Amino acid sequence: MMKWAVVLCALVAISECNVKISLIKGKTARETLMEKGLWEEVSKKYPYNPMAKFLQTGDEGMTNDADMSYYGVISIGTPPQSFKVIFDTGSSNLWVPSVYCSSQACQNHVKFNPSQSSTFKWGNQPLSIHYGTGSMTGRLGYDTVSVGGLSVNQQIFGISQTEATFMSYMVADGILGLAFPSIAASGATPVFDNMMSQGLVSQNLFSVYLSSNSAEGSVVSFGDIESSYYTGQITWIPLTSETYWQVSMDSVTINGNVVACNGGCQAIIDTGTTWIVGPNRDISNINSMVGFTPNQYGQNSLNCGNLASTPEITFTLNGNAFTLPATAYTTQSSYGCVTGFGNGGSDQLWILGDVFIRQYYSIFDRQNNRVGLAQAV
Repeated sequence: MMKWAVVLCALVAISECNVKISLIKGKTARETLMEKGLWEEVSKKYPYNPMAKFLQTGDEGMTNDADMSYYGVISIGTPPQSFKVIFDTGSSNLWVPSVYCSSQACQNHVKFNPSQSSTFKWGNQPLSIHYGTGSMTGRLGYDTVSVGGLSVNQQIFGISQTEATFMSYMVADGILGLAFPSIAASGATPVFDNMMSQGLVSQNLFSVYLSSNSAEGSVVSFGDIESSYYTGQITWIPLTSETYWQVSMDSVTINGNVVACNGGCQAIIDTGTTWIVGPNRDISNINSMVGFTPNQYGQNSLNCGNLASTPEITFTLNGNAFTLPATAYTTQSSYGCVTGFGNGGSDQLWILGDVFIRQYYSIFDRQNNRVGLAQAV
């Protein structure tokens, strides 16, 4: 796919060039730690806090989400240096580890070397991005960033010098934020904003398809809506905030009964969070109502044989119903079927993460400040 993207961009006018990046579903930090028998110990030291990146405190807040799993490959510099990054609609900065970082987390990842790029230039600002479990600090620089054959010139990005210890358990090297510039740390221009201003996409939107069948098959498409990834009509939902991809949610229902978000709340469509996250009491009630019970790993699970009788759950966004069957909000593991609902939301804010996006092909439209959702195939 990457090679064909390069050929396509060479054959058409640059303003008409669209590209899609293959995403790989790797092991999450939680899964890695569980396999090593370290989850309980590490999670006590570094509490799981998926909502932390949505609590703005001046700098962009991001959390070391133990369940981030989808990543793609980009390159930075001349000649290109390749990195695995999370394409995260819940944050706005691009950053990668650097050779100047001595933290343990950096030693486990590919590190950018500015001295090996002829197009690199240092910026004049430091960078600090705060996490729920620590922080990333470093400096800002400028270089050519290649995303599937699209070359973004003079892209500002973070070059880490210290990273939170928990990052060492992530498969991805860094993060490429796809939210709005208003929440970017140090006022850095996000990658997609430069794609738009440099005329690299024919439409000011990108879309995400997350395959539910295997580790491969997922894509993020820049400048295009891929009709082969969904069926039926696209439902467009206006944003309520030009910070994150945030929309109004009317209610959460089971069998027609409201079980959460009674009277309305806000929800963020976030590719950088695996689960659906909501207020602790609401999530506990939902898990209990559908038959999940706590297990030793800090998750909730049920007997997979009970899935056929486990109810659907409906999220109503701006008057439109989006329903998840039990097979969509559970994951099979060696210790049963695990819930896709996680605690940690604020009283009025939910995160609709990958569990939701796998069911609904998601279009992030910057031209019209809206999100499009359609039944994924």
